[in-house]
Amino acid sequence: MSALLYPFIVLSAIGLILSLIVHTSALLGYDLGFGQAVWALHVGIFVVWLPTILAARKTTSDFKQRDFRKAALRGCPDWMRKMTYGFFAYAIVNFAIFMFSTMKHPGSNSGEPTSAVLRGFSGHWMAFYSAALSTLYSATRAKEVDASRRCQNGHLVSLLAKYCEECGSLVPQK
Repeated sequence: MSALLYPFIVLSAIGLILSLIVHTSALLGYDLGFGQAVWALHVGIFVVWLPTILAARKTTSDFKQRDFRKAALRGCPDWMRKMTYGFFAYAIVNFAIFMFSTMKHPGSNSGEPTSAVLRGFSGHWMAFYSAALSTLYSATRAKEVDASRRCQNGHLVSLLAKYCEECGSLVPQK
């Protein structure tokens, strides 16, 4: 299954980079000249999210719902996990700013997206593309991570265990 995920990992990375470019240009008030074509990033989220949901369901099926995020992202490096959480936190703040700015200054009726609208949407695009990237990447490495988790005495332990089920010794947390 993991070989099928690589094209979607690449698409997620491309979507994240492009949404960062759109967001930065919107913040700076710079028009990239793509007009309505930027909305392809909106559609692209749906392309990468179906495999993301399927991969997450498969890799988290043995875990409790409250541990979903930790289980879904267990194969990620720490920087990738933090990046995803950071983009989601930023998306919330950015959305509040977007709502405030569009209530005070409604957009034009030209059909072209304003920089405020692009800033609002691209903040969410960054969050969802980074979550897709992290979840899909993690799914390709979940078995490897699960097989390498051991207690101080070398016994294999489950992902969320704090103590070894076999000997009771402390499990080093990363």
